[in-house]
Amino acid sequence: MEVNFKMLATTSFGLEAVLADELRALGAQKVTEGVRSVSFFGDNGFLYKANLSLRTAIRILKPINEFKIFDEVDLTKSLQRINWEDYLSVDGTFAINAVVNSKFFTTNSHYISLKSKDAIADYFRHKYHRRPNVDIQEPDLKIHVHIQHDNLTVSIDSSGDSLHKRGYRTATNIAPINEVLAAGMVLLSGYDGNSHFIDPMCGSGTILIEAAMIAHHIPANINRKGFAFEKWANFDANLYELIKQALLKKVRNTDYKIIGYDKAPSAVLKAKDNIENANLEGFITVEQRNFFETEKEVEGPTTLLFNPPYGERLQIETAPFYKEIGDTLKNHYPDTTVWFITSDLEGLKHVGLRTSKKIPLKNGDLDCKFVRYDMYAGTKKINN
Repeated sequence: MEVNFKMLATTSFGLEAVLADELRALGAQKVTEGVRSVSFFGDNGFLYKANLSLRTAIRILKPINEFKIFDEVDLTKSLQRINWEDYLSVDGTFAINAVVNSKFFTTNSHYISLKSKDAIADYFRHKYHRRPNVDIQEPDLKIHVHIQHDNLTVSIDSSGDSLHKRGYRTATNIAPINEVLAAGMVLLSGYDGNSHFIDPMCGSGTILIEAAMIAHHIPANINRKGFAFEKWANFDANLYELIKQALLKKVRNTDYKIIGYDKAPSAVLKAKDNIENANLEGFITVEQRNFFETEKEVEGPTTLLFNPPYGERLQIETAPFYKEIGDTLKNHYPDTTVWFITSDLEGLKHVGLRTSKKIPLKNGDLDCKFVRYDMYAGTKKINN
């Protein structure tokens, strides 16, 4: 029986608890939340499953060694104590990513990456009189070096490209939202496919696609071209295919609607292209409409979730814009749970509705709030 080992899933700020819940639901052991990361235990099969399934993970790292270090000499010696032949052929290629948070190292992460590359290259050169080449684009092995205070953790990256690169998005708008954040917001909202879902400012369709994959239990990364672990020496292609097929057997249908609006014809076209790339054209409807001229057209409980302009990258006057959001919700969207993300806290004051929840998140470098408004059916409406 294969032995479980420790892994680390990285994520965005504010999504740690969501990712931990995802991991527990998948069957991970010893799940522990960190800062922008969650550690857990599983075997190689679970590593494949995690990469295919996790919606809020950015990458899955497999730590291979830890050391106490205080300077560059310690860094070099520690890296050269690892048996790199277990992971990398002298004829192979590698790349290194470093993260440093230590008073012992005042240099930047790029410099630590270079020093680590030299240490590994010298390890091979001393033993074999030649060395693997560096390939930043498509290496055979991607190595992650993390220095936290006096602790060095060396990991191999099982994902390769960031897991937000699902493989379906070929067209984006001016201010696209990251797939991991989009999925995280959908999961934070509690949406599970058992109600209608509307994104009234859908842009290139990312939130709609992530919601549809959640509703239909479609693995998040089923459309990706591949993962870094497929190049590992111990990769079990048969096991990977079994896990993939087992996940696909859990895909389900739902009778509830998933609808997107955008007032820009170009955005609607991009959304439709991306939806087709994700093989979801039968599950999502997108129309060219101005949200402020719409009303709720589906019966029953509905989740309305969107990413409106913040005024950061799209130049708008946010006060009247956010007031119009509030007026539209109040007058035309009864029996709806509304969520949206914004970095414009001043604009938020003009919505004119009382939030029932505010969750701090990051959209790229922007500090944001993910806010909830509960719009009731009939006469029970929330006002200031």
